[in-house]
Amino acid sequence: VLIDPTTGRPLGFPEDGYPKPQGDFYCGVGAENVAGREIVDTHLEYCWDAGIEITGTNAEVMIGQWEYQCFGHGIDATDDLWMSRYILYKIAESYDTSVTLHPKPVLGDWNGSGMHTNFSTTKMRDNGGKELIKDICNALDKNHKEHIKAYGSNNHLRLTGLHETQHIDEFSWGDSDRGASVRVPVHTINNNYNGYLEDRRPGSNADPYKIVGALVKTLQSCHK
Repeated sequence: VLIDPTTGRPLGFPEDGYPKPQGDFYCGVGAENVAGREIVDTHLEYCWDAGIEITGTNAEVMIGQWEYQCFGHGIDATDDLWMSRYILYKIAESYDTSVTLHPKPVLGDWNGSGMHTNFSTTKMRDNGGKELIKDICNALDKNHKEHIKAYGSNNHLRLTGLHETQHIDEFSWGDSDRGASVRVPVHTINNNYNGYLEDRRPGSNADPYKIVGALVKTLQSCHK
């Protein structure tokens, strides 16, 4: 989330009170619905110049909140994500803007900030199927508490069961379910359950190395 350092509030928020309710901001266009696009576009260009594969950006549910997708293989993805964060902070400086990675920067009826993690293995992509997906999700369920420990601080403020999240103390998975802990994407479903899964639990401030470490440890039990 991009922050106005003079108010300590997200870009687009008034000094007092709140903007209009969420709805028009997600993937929004127009000055009344978007704040900080120039920063996001500049960040995208600098990441590309640095060899970081950003595959997309979009305005998120809360005004001043943005998402970018960082693609990579294995440990390269975690390296690139850390560097992309550094670049974002540096660019925001030049616009007299701050950045917060807090998973719930505004309390109340506002979406938090996650770091949804798409992951797959060769077996999941080439020889998966619904039974393998089920086995993986059952293993993630079994190790849910250990994953939550690795998925960032203050994440309980975000994972409430509201605002497109599952409660932090519960685990669920489902086809195209944006309120689940783990979502099976349409692409995977339409490909006979061969493809990737989306872990929606990590908070935006999580350490990507810890996320990957937790996932690898759990996935090993399903790939023997």
